[in-house]
Amino acid sequence: MSLAVPYPWQARFAAEWLARRESWPHALLLHGPAGFGKRALAGFLVQGCLCEAPQADAVPCGICPSCHWLREGLHPDLRWIEPVVAEDEGETKVRPEIIRIEQIRELADFVMLSAHRRGRKAVVIAPAEAMNTAAANALLKTLEEPPPGTLLLLVSDRPGRLPATVLSRCTKLAAPRPDAEASLAWLRHEGCSAADALLAQAGGAPLRARELGDATYQAERSAFLAQLAAPARLSAIALGARLDACPKPERKVLLGQWLDLLASWSFDLASLASGGAVRYHPDFAEAAAALAARLAPLPLIRYHRGVLLHKRLIGHPLTPRLVAEQALQAYREAIVSGAAG
Repeated sequence: MSLAVPYPWQARFAAEWLARRESWPHALLLHGPAGFGKRALAGFLVQGCLCEAPQADAVPCGICPSCHWLREGLHPDLRWIEPVVAEDEGETKVRPEIIRIEQIRELADFVMLSAHRRGRKAVVIAPAEAMNTAAANALLKTLEEPPPGTLLLLVSDRPGRLPATVLSRCTKLAAPRPDAEASLAWLRHEGCSAADALLAQAGGAPLRARELGDATYQAERSAFLAQLAAPARLSAIALGARLDACPKPERKVLLGQWLDLLASWSFDLASLASGGAVRYHPDFAEAAAALAARLAPLPLIRYHRGVLLHKRLIGHPLTPRLVAEQALQAYREAIVSGAAG
């Protein structure tokens, strides 16, 4: 395990916060959209918090006992709280919607212990919105009465899903985001071809853009968007059957990709129908414009909001096929009801 390193667009932010680490509040909420590297930034801040011999610029030394333990993932004064791993018919899977109350109760015991290195203790909860109601409520006592020398760092893509009682007890930090030029420079340095197109597909998130460069994903994306561009020939049943034919571990991955594409495609259509421009899929701009020319924006906007709710059903007991068929059928209905004549 390597030590955390901030991304280029995070370096100044991290240095400024580490320079005043002795005056940090006890609870920080690092928030911002997914795909901009919040987890790496959280790891670097925690490393700086626990380092025993920081450099003059407050950057972690990388060689002290604490940095060594962090490199090995064995630091006794650090806890990462993440979604539990569950068993599903013999297959291990991550349930990203759940951080359980038992994990938070164990955390309460940890923060009451003395630090092994006579310094600070740190806790990272990521993603914080994965806490269920019971877990969030259990965290309140620690947030309200934190032991001295304890840092709680919550990381969240969607802070609006956190209870107000949790939000009000944290100091909020908006994670830095690079501009398009900096993102493109980083993607090209990472060896990504077609960086402009990938960054558009990712909504400006560089880490997400790097993931989307996978050739298999791009082939799936092109085939799926081609079907959305011809809604009269779109068969929700056929696509649902194709999803059902996938090996079980791959179904939710593919469903997640389809719902992401439905959300971004419907956004582009609504934007075009309202007189705006394509944001996510410039390579399909001509097909999107031809379809949007005969559509009213309101049904598309309603559908876009609805498919965002569908995305939250990926971890629901409903079968992936049922979720996919409902989302695709609703798309066809939105196109029909949005036809401007």
